[in-house]
Amino acid sequence: MFEKVLIANRGEIALRIHRACREMGISTVAIHSTADADAMHVRLADESVCVGPPPAGQSYLNIPAIISAASIAGADAIHPGYGFLSENQRFAEIVEAHDIAFIGPSPTHIAMMGDKVEAKRTMIRHGVPVVPGSDGPVASPEEAIAAAEITGYPLLIKAASGGGGRGIKRADNEAELLRLLPITRSEAKANFSNDEVYLERFLVYPRHIEMQILADAHGNVVHLGERDCSLQRKSQKILEEAPSPALNQAARDHLGKLVCDAIRAIGYRNAGTLEFLYEDGEFYFMEMNTRLQVEHPVTEMITGIDLVREQIRIANGAPLGYGQDDIELRGHAIECRLNAENPETFAPSPGLVTEFHAAGGLDVRVDSALYAGYRVPPHYDSLVAKLIARGRNRNECILRLRRALEECVIQGIETTIPLHLRLTAEPEFIDGQYDIHWLERWLGLKT
Repeated sequence: MFEKVLIANRGEIALRIHRACREMGISTVAIHSTADADAMHVRLADESVCVGPPPAGQSYLNIPAIISAASIAGADAIHPGYGFLSENQRFAEIVEAHDIAFIGPSPTHIAMMGDKVEAKRTMIRHGVPVVPGSDGPVASPEEAIAAAEITGYPLLIKAASGGGGRGIKRADNEAELLRLLPITRSEAKANFSNDEVYLERFLVYPRHIEMQILADAHGNVVHLGERDCSLQRKSQKILEEAPSPALNQAARDHLGKLVCDAIRAIGYRNAGTLEFLYEDGEFYFMEMNTRLQVEHPVTEMITGIDLVREQIRIANGAPLGYGQDDIELRGHAIECRLNAENPETFAPSPGLVTEFHAAGGLDVRVDSALYAGYRVPPHYDSLVAKLIARGRNRNECILRLRRALEECVIQGIETTIPLHLRLTAEPEFIDGQYDIHWLERWLGLKT
């Protein structure tokens, strides 16, 4: 097993990885920017290395500095967490070139699935249905118009290398397509250094269903059930639950077999998540995330499987040691993303945390790196905590989640706790009757 792992991330996910490593007897090395010198993962890690100033491009995205930190500390593996460099093919290649294990999939698979067009082509080859759209990137307005005639309106213009809800525009007619095409290209170039875009049919009332998989280097592949991530604002997930209230066991088994067969066929290794739109009983593949997901705790809560631990074991060459028949989904779990934002305007709210009390009790989990006296920096994502509750069924889970939200205290900054309290009291949410556009309609936003 690895002796020392460098955690190439920050915040709650860095702390989550540290905890998994320590439980496995592995020493940890934290990296941090100057803005994060007092962060909790830095305080708890066995060693820490400053890799640059606050801007992410000069610290958490600074590959030479991170590799130097790993070499100086003598780390034999790097865990990238999510975001930042977690899906950067070049980073994975450089890590491996320095004889350091990358705790994630191969650079080849990162590249394959990082290109959304190539990912769809790959899934089609292996029998997985995809959202109807252009066959590949559209290189000109003329190509876009021709593809739109086949796809139909409304449609989405999407960055080929996109992710995290960025680089997506909706066009309801040809005029909007021509207006938004260069705008989306520009955003794609700015965010992903690739201005290629493709077109995809806009589904009217779909659910966002994703399937968690684990695959080792010995040909073993399992799925850990699905997560429903349909509650979104501007394509950013707000709340996730597992299992989905929209699926029955037959649909789950069908999707699971499709996914596992495809993952086995391409020889993928480590954890991954395949994302689908689900409408009228049909699944349509969108993309695959070749990393740990923010919402991974809900899967852990209903399966009892530590996904970070499994990532580390797989990267070290160990077999899964269990098969699909050994996976049992127990109860229901929901995660609320608690952001440092105004709960009505969603304006960022960095600043000093004057008081922090994490909710507790049976089947309640809080993943957070907050503490009283910590200053939330303005330079990074606004996620400051994840509140997860589990119940024997969905109704019990919602009641426990609301109690935990009422108990959670974060003072000094604004957070989205009030939003989640309102949301979880909404009858349509309680009944599980929502789709990916529901939250924006509920908030009074245009979809």
